[in-house]
Amino acid sequence: MELTKVDNWIGGCFVPPKSKEYLSLGCPHSGVIFGSVALSNGEDVEVAVLCAKKVQVSWMERTTKARAEVLFKMRELVGANQQRLVMCIANEHGKTPFEAEAEVLKSIEILGYACSAPQLISGKIQAVSKGVTCFERRDPVGIVASIVPFNFPMMVPFWTVPLALVTGNCVILKPSEKAPQTMKLVAEIFKKAGVPDGVFQIVNGSKNAVEAICDHPDITLVTFVGTSRVAEMVTHRCRLLNKHVLALGGAKNFLVAAQDCHVELTSSNVVSSFTGCTGQRCMAASALIIIGDQAQLLDLIVRKASMLRPKNKQDGVYDKDAIGPVIDGASKHKIISYIDQAEQNGSQILLDGREWYKASITSEYGEGGYWVGPTVILHASSDEPAIQEEIFGPVLSVVKVSTFEEAISIQKSSIYGNAACIYTSSGEVAEWFASRFEAGMIGINVGVPVPSEPFSFGGMKMSKFGELDITGEQAIDLFTVKKKISVRWSQ
Repeated sequence: MELTKVDNWIGGCFVPPKSKEYLSLGCPHSGVIFGSVALSNGEDVEVAVLCAKKVQVSWMERTTKARAEVLFKMRELVGANQQRLVMCIANEHGKTPFEAEAEVLKSIEILGYACSAPQLISGKIQAVSKGVTCFERRDPVGIVASIVPFNFPMMVPFWTVPLALVTGNCVILKPSEKAPQTMKLVAEIFKKAGVPDGVFQIVNGSKNAVEAICDHPDITLVTFVGTSRVAEMVTHRCRLLNKHVLALGGAKNFLVAAQDCHVELTSSNVVSSFTGCTGQRCMAASALIIIGDQAQLLDLIVRKASMLRPKNKQDGVYDKDAIGPVIDGASKHKIISYIDQAEQNGSQILLDGREWYKASITSEYGEGGYWVGPTVILHASSDEPAIQEEIFGPVLSVVKVSTFEEAISIQKSSIYGNAACIYTSSGEVAEWFASRFEAGMIGINVGVPVPSEPFSFGGMKMSKFGELDITGEQAIDLFTVKKKISVRWSQ
């Protein structure tokens, strides 16, 4: 098998890193090395910034409509390459084709929203006194860097890149070193769409690249999505240089099942939430609080989750009964360690996914890979690490309580505040919880409450560092500087 090499995309072409160093890429399905990705440093970031500075003014001086025309072409070409992108995501990340297709379609949807920028960014104008008019204009912030995670190698970059470009900024993207191939393909598509060389660039790598991005004085804004620990470090490092920064961190999303919930709908939705994308999404359910004795609900969740099976090469695009591997060996061992610890602490393992990785998945993939099956744990205490900490895998931790107050107390005690959901048939109950949840995104009978544009994506507490959200209307404010202008012409 020919190994894939992922170089940096700088100045409209692929170039090797200055260090000449590469990191091996392992296939999540089998663990077999299939390629390598560039490990960049400050020299590579400097070259990318210099290229961006050469074209920043000319890109900014285009009208918003002219920039939007380029995005329309991007949207057309992404659609034309949809199947290539789907298979690239599925192969490098481990998602099922169904999940990968959903990611590509969501990216196209975000592009469509960015195409409407000429209508979205028009400013206010008003006569404020005799002979004096005030108006506002939006200018780009300059050079934007986006540091993105592995779990959505296309969609998360599209949270920032299209809106940053259409508002007149140049963008330097730092993909996850665990899943860099998808945006390599996207870079080629962007060039065909007419994005000028230097306006969109990719610098691959890990810690050295991130630190160089945070420290570069000519990068005006940094966006980050990843763990809370790194998000806090990135925020602090950027603010030392008075940079604009928005960093999204980890999550521990609590679902609450009231006694009047629709059992069939709730069980299906909970399973979809905690097993979708193998639990590797910041919006996945990872803790379920059941109010009262709801044996039927818990039995249905376990039964439906147990029907899922490892993805194989024969699965069709729309096969929803299969789930893929986790991203790498470190993730697999971390997930299993939480299950082991819960068992040692006396929790009941109602569904055990630890045996998946020992099985031969298919003859095509061979033995090995990073497989963990759906797991359901019933805890006696909400203080368990699996209840409080982010696992990022297909593990559902369940705890039973007697009252609404106990349920809301557990959710509010979390250091995270990304998302929360209440399952109920009562509008009064839904309103009670929605008004009390400490989370930026709330679902009512929706276990993955991702807001669609124009609504913005962002959490609270340790799930977000920064004042604005990363998509939708707030992202337009993030990527622009509002200038307020007062005019008097009359004597």
